[in-house]
Amino acid sequence: MRYLKFIVLCVLLTWQGYSQSEDEKQIKTIYKTALTQSKSYDWLNYLSNQIGGRLSGSIQAQQAVDYTKAQLDSLGLDRVWLQPVMVPKWVRGTPEFAYVETAPGITTNLPICALGGSVATPLQGVKAGMVEVNGIEELELLGKEKIEGKIVFFNKPMDPTLINTYESYMGCVDQRYAGAKEAAKYGAVGVIVRSLNLRLDDYPHTGSMGYGDTESAQRIPAAAISTNGADFLSTTLKLSPNANFYFKQSCKVYDDVQSYNVIGEIRGSTYPDEIIVVGGHLDSWDLGDGSHDDGAGCVQSMDVLRLLKESGYKPKRTIRVVLFMNEENGLRGGKKYAEVAKSKQENHIVALESDSGGFTPRGFSFDCSEANYGQVKSWGSLFEPYLIHMLIKGHGGADIGPLKDSDMVLAGLRPDSQRYFDHHHSAYDTFEHVNKRELELGAAAMTSLVYLFDTYGVVK
Repeated sequence: MRYLKFIVLCVLLTWQGYSQSEDEKQIKTIYKTALTQSKSYDWLNYLSNQIGGRLSGSIQAQQAVDYTKAQLDSLGLDRVWLQPVMVPKWVRGTPEFAYVETAPGITTNLPICALGGSVATPLQGVKAGMVEVNGIEELELLGKEKIEGKIVFFNKPMDPTLINTYESYMGCVDQRYAGAKEAAKYGAVGVIVRSLNLRLDDYPHTGSMGYGDTESAQRIPAAAISTNGADFLSTTLKLSPNANFYFKQSCKVYDDVQSYNVIGEIRGSTYPDEIIVVGGHLDSWDLGDGSHDDGAGCVQSMDVLRLLKESGYKPKRTIRVVLFMNEENGLRGGKKYAEVAKSKQENHIVALESDSGGFTPRGFSFDCSEANYGQVKSWGSLFEPYLIHMLIKGHGGADIGPLKDSDMVLAGLRPDSQRYFDHHHSAYDTFEHVNKRELELGAAAMTSLVYLFDTYGVVK
């Protein structure tokens, strides 16, 4: 059966007029244009340094909506519009403060930040003894007797032995997202979570957390501590098991507010009803300016449409850029886009997402059928001159996930990930840490993949 599919694919490519020399020429033009006439770095500069962190529901998020729509309008696309979406509004408030106290009056300040969605501490803060655990599963072993009235310190680190840093991240992200909910069941009064970062530094990393069906009165405050701070705290607790920890934060959850997905498209000349989507998420956390997560993905996606126009290519299918709102703490933008697309019975054949930072591109991951994956693998030699070697089966992206159906191809740009979690969700995620050439190479790789899918379609 697999051999038969390969024969069908070969016949299909021949019938469509497959010409590797033409593809090589077009991709070379795309890369040349990206590396000499790109707009992505300038767009990111404005998003990062003139607007800054774009927390969902904030003034800065709305400024980013207005700015990116204006830039898409200036490209001469066939259509640009805003898609309304209701999003959560969580505000950090005044800077957080924390210390560990080993004896009365003997304290050491430690860097923390509230987790996104957390409740505030009481006005006077929270001060209590600590229980250190290496993951949620240890709570049950300790039981209520040892946890009640204490602050739970989740200190499970990312596994440094995993080359795929996303696997390492997924191995301990549950303590950040669900740690407060689970600890509250045992009477904890707060949680402190080790930042999800492979580097040792003093930057606490925020991120979304949830309380599930926990009643409001039973919800406890949750904060992240830097990796250096976590190691110091762990050592301190070994030397002084009765040490107290104090922290204060003033975050607040407000009613949902209206925001927007920003959308632009070039209408296809031959198959306008077949849609190829490329995008990233416009919102970010508030500690840095969101350059890697995910300003980079947004400007790369915008540049895909511009590079196609600048290189003189006229798409056969409709190419659409979507800048999704609220990926970080709700995924409302991705869900709304999919809901509207399905209600209009739009035919999305490919969706490509960039949400892994603006580092050197290594390839793509694909969530698709074996037949479509076979087609992708047949393009490998076209990407090799640009050092794009990784064409693997895997996750497409969070925002495009709700679009998935059995016939679609979901794809994710996969840059080198070794530095990504140094910046992720922290004050260290700033414009100066994005390399212009690496950013442009990512935009060129994305444009090349979009070109190939537009030229040959998908295998049904």
